[in-house]
Amino acid sequence: MGAPPWQASEADIAAIVGARHGDPFAVLGPHQTGAGLVIRALVPGAASVQVRGLDRGTTIAMTCRHPDGFFEVLLPGGAGGFRYRLHAANASGNWAFDDPFSFGPVLGALDDHLLIEGTHQTLYERLGAHPMTVDGVDGVHFAVWAPHARRVSVVGDFNAWDGRRHPMRKRIDSGLWEIFAPGIGEGAVYKFEIAAADGTVQPLKADPFGFAAELRPSTASVVARTDRLPWTDAAYMRERGDGDPRRRPMAIYEVHLGSWRRGEGGTFLSYDRIAETLVPYVVEMGFTHIELMPVNEHPLDDSWGYQPIGLFAPTSRFGDPAGFARLVDQAHAAGLGVILDWVPAHFPTDVHGLARFDGASLYEHADPRKGFHPDWNTAIYDYGRREVVNLLAASALYWLDRFHVDGLRVDAVASMLYLDYSRRPGEWVPNEDGGRDNRDAVRFLRQVNALTYRLYPGTVTIAEESTAWPGVSRPVDAGGLGFGFKWNMGWMHDTLDYIGREPVHRRWHHDKLTFGLLYGFSENFILPLSHDEVVHGKRSILGRIPGDAWRRAATGRAYYAFMWAHPGKKLLFMGQEFGQLREWNFAGELDWHLLTEPSHAGLRQCVRDLNLLYRVTPALHARDCEAEGFQWIVVDDARQSVLAWLRWGSAGDLPVAIVCNFTPVPRFDYRVGLPFPGRWREVMNTDASAYGGSGLGNLGGVEASAHPSHGLPASASLLLPPLATLYFQHEPG
Repeated sequence: MGAPPWQASEADIAAIVGARHGDPFAVLGPHQTGAGLVIRALVPGAASVQVRGLDRGTTIAMTCRHPDGFFEVLLPGGAGGFRYRLHAANASGNWAFDDPFSFGPVLGALDDHLLIEGTHQTLYERLGAHPMTVDGVDGVHFAVWAPHARRVSVVGDFNAWDGRRHPMRKRIDSGLWEIFAPGIGEGAVYKFEIAAADGTVQPLKADPFGFAAELRPSTASVVARTDRLPWTDAAYMRERGDGDPRRRPMAIYEVHLGSWRRGEGGTFLSYDRIAETLVPYVVEMGFTHIELMPVNEHPLDDSWGYQPIGLFAPTSRFGDPAGFARLVDQAHAAGLGVILDWVPAHFPTDVHGLARFDGASLYEHADPRKGFHPDWNTAIYDYGRREVVNLLAASALYWLDRFHVDGLRVDAVASMLYLDYSRRPGEWVPNEDGGRDNRDAVRFLRQVNALTYRLYPGTVTIAEESTAWPGVSRPVDAGGLGFGFKWNMGWMHDTLDYIGREPVHRRWHHDKLTFGLLYGFSENFILPLSHDEVVHGKRSILGRIPGDAWRRAATGRAYYAFMWAHPGKKLLFMGQEFGQLREWNFAGELDWHLLTEPSHAGLRQCVRDLNLLYRVTPALHARDCEAEGFQWIVVDDARQSVLAWLRWGSAGDLPVAIVCNFTPVPRFDYRVGLPFPGRWREVMNTDASAYGGSGLGNLGGVEASAHPSHGLPASASLLLPPLATLYFQHEPG
């Protein structure tokens, strides 16, 4: 006698028990048949299982069809909408749970369509792990994209990491997999178990959309909410969009959270403890923004965060997502903007990450000539795949949305733009017309920038781009890449080379300080003295300056004042404001003890005063990105290593004249042309005794006479202190 038609076949049972079934929802859970409602469940370890109806109060024992825990029962008659729980028992006890296979899909056809199209702007609201209530039952909805997979299961501490218990439903059109897992919530630890197209089970994978993660060396994702974070920054968020960022002051303090300060025994501080010290310090120093080196979850401390695994997860090294949100909120309460380093250029090949995610090249380009980065031994995203671009774009928008960050500094843009970046002939694939530009990456960058500025007015995007690619900070509709700003890497290299030379030799390298103005307004530039310039044998800023301690500190003050008066926004890496002497060490905190020494305390005071002056003086910031805001006075005095120029603001703003002397020789009676006669107040003198200088200067100001010089109608005779920069602001009347 054959088995009743409502019973599961032996083949289906074997496939379910062996975690090989391609469509477990077609077997498990409730199914209406001609004979009645059939309920099937896989409950490993159970000796018996009962179905208990929640509405009717019925209890029906299930039949064990397989010793590994496959149970089945028929409820005769129509039973549409039958709500039930499963009660299992064995020699160790009993337990009750809601059947995950009794719940329908959460995702819809629109999710499939937008993902395939690459335009799902809030993809982070649908993929990942989301606590929710379905049919009155609390649980977590899991969703992941794995189109090549034969099976995907969510595994975790809630199901003994058993891939048979929560195999997911595949959405055929999009390659999305989903399941609602009842009875679990925030804090649950999980990964995805993926069987490739050939059935091979891959190493367990962290969630590409995971909102939190375990502390390394553990690598699982953690269920967390980021959609209900408490914010107090509504007024700040309303006001941040006022005006043009190019015309506002921007002085950025770049921070690596793990080495800003450390706790007892060298432990990491929490986001909250970091905020307690970092935010007041940055405010006191007069900076306008904090730039955080990647806080995305990453497996290796040594990467400083630039090889991220979690594009949606603040690293657990310092706490949970809510803690990171409180750090941003406190910065906003203090009037500080927060810029986040964001890394869409590459990702590490750690087995729990994105590499060969579903058993095939998915997020990375399949051709290693396009998909492998030789410099960093990392994988390169496939920017030609719409779903991958959608993931990356959603990550950018996620940080702006959920964490209120004010800008994204995009790392390693140059490596994205060129197919032959860091490759020898034969190691890269040119375009059909022979070009070497990565057109897929260009489209991606334009898309992200356009979305950012359209959806989040008042935010900015910043490119770390080290080549002469045209129009990096030109709007997309004008043919550019659409970034708001670009790091001026050429200026950085030239000027650091200059101050690293003995003063007696600087006359032969005068162009290192002037060349940048030949292209200084071709982009909206930020002048960066970043973390990259104080590691790997490059020495710290002060450490590369020749001479004794006094000369190093004096040159550092003069150089920073040169930078703060130069067109372009400012960025300084932590520790350089007080003259860190050692190279940056990510494994320990900054050398704060140096502030007990007058020269280091003086340097920090000088940077603070530069920031405050820069912020309240429109001529020093309002036309940073416009040639009309800059005018040379003395550009060719290489013999004495002296430069002088004017900064102009808008009509009615008082101009500022800047004079630099990069030799240890004071210059007496040095005449400088000026646009107006009358009083010019000395508003900055880096040789002031309060900063540790020699105290030479111009007694608070000079009187310019109607004596033409340097092509200007007036002039004044100045005393130029050694290794110093002076600012003079016109005082009408």
